[in-house]
Amino acid sequence: MERWLLLDLLQWKKSVNRKPLILHGIRRVGKTWALREFGRRYYKNVVYFNFKEHEEYKQFFVKSRDLDRILQNLMMASTQLIKPEETLIIFDEIQECPQIFDFLEYFGQHALNYHLACAGTLLQKTLALKGLLSSGQVDFLEIRPLSFSEFLIANGDSKLNNFLNSQNSLEAIPEDLSALLWEKLKMYLVTGGMPEAVGAWTEDRNVELVQEVLADLLGRYERDFAKLVKASDYPKILRIWQSIPAQLAKSNKKFTYQGVAANARAREYAQALQWLCDTELTSKVYRSNEPGIPRSEQANLSAFKLYLADVGLLRRLTRLSPAAFAEGNRLFTEFKGALSENFIFQTLRYGLGVAPCYWLMENPHYEVDFILVREDKFIPLEINCTVNSNVGSKNLQKFQEEYGEQVALLVRFSMGNLTFEHNFLNIPLFMADYTDKLIELALRRMRENGLCSRSTTVT
Repeated sequence: MERWLLLDLLQWKKSVNRKPLILHGIRRVGKTWALREFGRRYYKNVVYFNFKEHEEYKQFFVKSRDLDRILQNLMMASTQLIKPEETLIIFDEIQECPQIFDFLEYFGQHALNYHLACAGTLLQKTLALKGLLSSGQVDFLEIRPLSFSEFLIANGDSKLNNFLNSQNSLEAIPEDLSALLWEKLKMYLVTGGMPEAVGAWTEDRNVELVQEVLADLLGRYERDFAKLVKASDYPKILRIWQSIPAQLAKSNKKFTYQGVAANARAREYAQALQWLCDTELTSKVYRSNEPGIPRSEQANLSAFKLYLADVGLLRRLTRLSPAAFAEGNRLFTEFKGALSENFIFQTLRYGLGVAPCYWLMENPHYEVDFILVREDKFIPLEINCTVNSNVGSKNLQKFQEEYGEQVALLVRFSMGNLTFEHNFLNIPLFMADYTDKLIELALRRMRENGLCSRSTTVT
């Protein structure tokens, strides 16, 4: 599988300000593979240390910051030479060796000619306690499930991916290619982007194996809940996790604790929910009553939606059969479009690096699924996968009325083709990976036509 992350890792290797790297992401998303493949491609040799499989490695970091001594011990234990600039040192499962976090900061200050990349899971709490999140002594990269573009390449559809990547206009996609892309996107909603599930389909064309892989991953995560938290917190985390499909299937997808259990309250479940978010399996998208810049200052921290890291995991958690692939647009519309919305969220989340917010007005009710900010202006995004998705949007129009010239562009993801008119951009779901590029093309055309500062209505 080709992963775009390898290009980010290459940038890290070439950086003059390179520091020890921590690669984070959900369990089984491919962290170890990515680092090993990166080392194979771009270094003379790779030295790999797994602190879960080899507890004896931990002794090298106990009460010692002597870099030369530690490197000698690592070379002796691995029977391999470690050379500056030529060797990639990989520390895996670093959550098993807390002493490493103290070592990383020292390493980042005194050994920049050595290339060290680390991987682990459930790192956020430890990193925060050690102060590494803001120390500036460590670099961070996040590995995501495969994007739809990466899925196309893995599936043998590089020509389709190249076609999308080459689009530098806002012209409609030809119908024959559009039909193919909708088919491939439905395949992606079935498999999701977890490497094992993608491989079960692209290498074996085995849908039953896809189901087994996704079920196994969900089982692993649930067993993690039991192993890694207090016994009293486990049932709370499990209830939250299992409630997510029903929460997203509501017309109002706002997360509610009553949706977890009849008598559930925030004070009882908030800590369990935060632990689940710390695993990176879930992410919150906060409600913004009054969009502002920065968005965090205007976020309503008590009102949020909860999304999964991968749409395939969500599809399996809902128990929706892969056979829905043949049932028209059901994969896009089932559960009130929950899979489509989660797909767009994870695409934006990983593309932007931060979660967007959503906007809600009550009495009367208007809602915009996500809000982006570009050059101090708002870009509201709506997801509409209904049959009549080509008609105008009362929600986007209301947002335009409320915020006028603060709104740069209106964007809708739908089952329709790529279109742009006035300040309204319709993006087919299969082009979600190119959202930034399409937005920039639309803004450029608006500037050329003198529309950027003028309020217009939705067509």
